[in-house]
Amino acid sequence: MLMAARTVRYRIFPRSPEAHLFEVSVTVDAPDPAGQRFVLPAWIPGSYMVREFARHVVTIRARHGRRPVRLRKLDKHTWRADPCDGPLTVTAEVYAWDASVRGAHLDTTHGFFNGACVFLRVVGHDAAPCEVEIVPPRGARYRGWRVATAMRRKRAPRYGFGTYAAAGYEELIDHPVEMGTFALGRFTACGVPHEIALTGRQDADLPRLERDLRRLCETHIRFWGEPAPMDRYVFLVTALGEGYGGLEHRASTALLCSRDDLPRRGVRDAGEAYRTFLGLASHEYFHAWNVKRIRPAAFAPSDLSAENYTELLWAFEGVTSYYDDLALRRAGLITEADYLVILGRSATALARTPGRLRQTVAESSWDAWIKYYRLDENSPNAIVSYYNKGSLIALCLDLAIRRRTRGRKSLDDVMRALWERHGRTDRGVPEDGFERLADAVTGLRLAAFFERALRTTAELPLAAALRSVGLRIVKRPAESPADRGGRAAAKGARELAGQASFGARTETEGSELKLTHVLDGGAAQRAGLAAGDVVAAIDGLRTTPKTFPQLIARRRPGDRVRVHAFRRDELREFDVVLDAAPADTCVVEVAPRDGGAPRRRRRAWQQG
Repeated sequence: MLMAARTVRYRIFPRSPEAHLFEVSVTVDAPDPAGQRFVLPAWIPGSYMVREFARHVVTIRARHGRRPVRLRKLDKHTWRADPCDGPLTVTAEVYAWDASVRGAHLDTTHGFFNGACVFLRVVGHDAAPCEVEIVPPRGARYRGWRVATAMRRKRAPRYGFGTYAAAGYEELIDHPVEMGTFALGRFTACGVPHEIALTGRQDADLPRLERDLRRLCETHIRFWGEPAPMDRYVFLVTALGEGYGGLEHRASTALLCSRDDLPRRGVRDAGEAYRTFLGLASHEYFHAWNVKRIRPAAFAPSDLSAENYTELLWAFEGVTSYYDDLALRRAGLITEADYLVILGRSATALARTPGRLRQTVAESSWDAWIKYYRLDENSPNAIVSYYNKGSLIALCLDLAIRRRTRGRKSLDDVMRALWERHGRTDRGVPEDGFERLADAVTGLRLAAFFERALRTTAELPLAAALRSVGLRIVKRPAESPADRGGRAAAKGARELAGQASFGARTETEGSELKLTHVLDGGAAQRAGLAAGDVVAAIDGLRTTPKTFPQLIARRRPGDRVRVHAFRRDELREFDVVLDAAPADTCVVEVAPRDGGAPRRRRRAWQQG
């Protein structure tokens, strides 16, 4: 007779918020007789970089009853306890000062943690049911704190401290927890209760946020098909002065935003910043299907102790990046004009990445662990984003399928087939699975498209794809360093064509202008300037972040300028011959004489 797996019991206590320390313990009733091993994950699902969470363990000890048990560290994140008969408890102090969606953060205002950062995995007990007691910090100042998490309550009041439960370790670490004095919003989408826990100083219009997120979530649920795969969903939102980021989970998401990105009371049109927040929420919510349940075979299950390689991140992050904004359009949260601005900016971002001509999107997916999440001064020249290029590949693929099947099929059908075949069954998608399924669902031969888009650095057929739905893409030089594309220029074509380019990206460092990226083949690179150089003067005139754009704007392509710059503490001189500003700023607009089949396809595409 099979014996039921014994519950692994965890306890997490914000022991010292002022010192940013959680006390975390795990108890296993039947430890390995040869010596129980404990491992802390090296990375967190959804963020593909080894982050070495074990480096935040300050102290760690083990005991059997009242008797200490020796712990031996085997490698950077693995410990083994000496053999003991009966319950074994390991307790660690974990430093929590990572104010991101990936880590753990604790101070006197709130606490947040992802389980992968704090909960030791008990080797050999991964499938055992888990309980975690979430204990409140001690002191009068914390009496108003509550708990927000999608984890199932066992012995805890609603939004309260107490005991929560998970079916196994993988589920345990897939439920981030927020504790503090957050604002709380609620809504129901397609019968599923949703909550918004909003942390930080903010004056958001919570009723509007509830209404808009409900429309968005209903759009996603109906896209994939009811019922939704979760019984409850929680948005954990932290509002800061500046911030942006999100991480997906099976029944929740952690979002980081600027407080100005949230809708304000009394402001009818919250503007572009709010649309950016809605796009972030849309992206992470779509991931509840595409990544958390439909996932690469390489991640089914994930080995959290080392890198897991796949060429499919373009399909999971890029396709999600395509649908996040399209869902806003389909939900009626943005206009067609808004959506075309978004498409133009996506195309601009790709056009301004020289690395698109060096790295394929399949290579970008594979090398995410060492390149995409470890950006440096040469990244724009060496890599391409599988988010950005992947979203434009999805756009081209969707519009090609619609055109070639005369509207009978679309990428929507491919995604829903993925859900039925891989999401509902929890069978990982093989490396060629997306491509094979796309052929089968659409009845088309798409091998040539995939080969060119995924495994070469050839430019995407973006203009032809947009033309099939009555749109056109117009390219022009940027008006200023702040020009992200997507909108028509205020300057005339002749004035734009006469602009000069320095060939570098800059940042302000105090009162100085620092080169952050020197672009391949550009004027600055040819002259010998390098990332990190601080520009002191141009043609004998002191240069500041304010005056630099003006000094370049007065020149014309072909002009020679004398640049003095500090490299470390050495002053150097460079002769820079300016280039013509590249036409790398994209605007997507309705084509003249739009009508007929292209217009009908555009309407069907945007309405879903």
